[in-house]
Amino acid sequence: MDKIWHRGVIKYLQKKELAPKDIHADMVATLGDDAPALSTVQKWAAEFKRGRESLEDDQRSGRPVTATTRENIDRVHHMVMDDSRLTVNQIANAVGISRERVENILHNELGMSKISARWVPRLLTPDQKRTRLVTSQANLALFEANPDDFLERFLTQDECWVHHFEPETMQWNHLSSPPPKKAKVVSLAGKVMVSVFWDAKGIVFIDYLQNGHTINGEYYANLLRQLRKAIESKRPGKLSKGVLFHRDNAPAHKSVLAMAAVRDCGFELIDHPPYSPDLAPSDYFLFRNMKKHLSGKQYRTDDEVLSAVEDFFEGQVESFYTTGIQVLQHRWKKCVDRRGDFVEK
Repeated sequence: MDKIWHRGVIKYLQKKELAPKDIHADMVATLGDDAPALSTVQKWAAEFKRGRESLEDDQRSGRPVTATTRENIDRVHHMVMDDSRLTVNQIANAVGISRERVENILHNELGMSKISARWVPRLLTPDQKRTRLVTSQANLALFEANPDDFLERFLTQDECWVHHFEPETMQWNHLSSPPPKKAKVVSLAGKVMVSVFWDAKGIVFIDYLQNGHTINGEYYANLLRQLRKAIESKRPGKLSKGVLFHRDNAPAHKSVLAMAAVRDCGFELIDHPPYSPDLAPSDYFLFRNMKKHLSGKQYRTDDEVLSAVEDFFEGQVESFYTTGIQVLQHRWKKCVDRRGDFVEK
């Protein structure tokens, strides 16, 4: 949602005589990171209470906004392609422009929206929707044929950058309190890529890759071979039943070497449509909860980051992971009902 939509919601809720703090709480509960600040809600609620009708900014004299330059657009685009889970605040701090300008670049210049904590193209093409529809129908049929067997055999994987500092998405303050200070994320330096393989019982295998390195087909194929050994050790009987392996369509995942490793390991692939983090358990569930846990914490070294990630995963009970996988049934159903469109919840 852009600022005009935000103001429309504020105007509507103000006409229902909700207090600004209640409007803000409602928007935070619904929009999360994309909700406007309390000060913004207070400002516009007061404007509408005084009789203002327009949702547009007042015209101002002076120099026009220059932050939306080709250089900044390219920088934002590169950052999102490198790590599609970045928040608007993280991008704004790294590029050195306002949150508003970042939102303008993402939504209007790049045509992107945030789905399940990952930036994706805002509008799916008819072909993309059809692929999502057909894939969801097939996966849903597989799940509903024998839910218990599906949960026993299913295993999913994805990667996520974990930064040395994850800014808090929201802070509670008294109205009389000074605005909170925000720590600057300097060029997003200091991060570790976490590759997590997990199932309905918990974490099966984790790999960590330091900043400056990338996952290619050879590296990923080696991870799959290590995964098979971890399954033998931690999940007796899973290999004999047949592993239903789910991953997204990253180039390294679909490389010739990776596909050969999948066959060698005896895994059965579950199709995943492109641009579909809303249908990926790691995106809509696991990493989202992990980021919330790490929010506001700062780590000096990669080892401290790794320790924090391990502590989070080890602190979860089995039902936590089971729930994350079971939600797939609901999301596949909703994707089918929406004829392949994005599933928000």
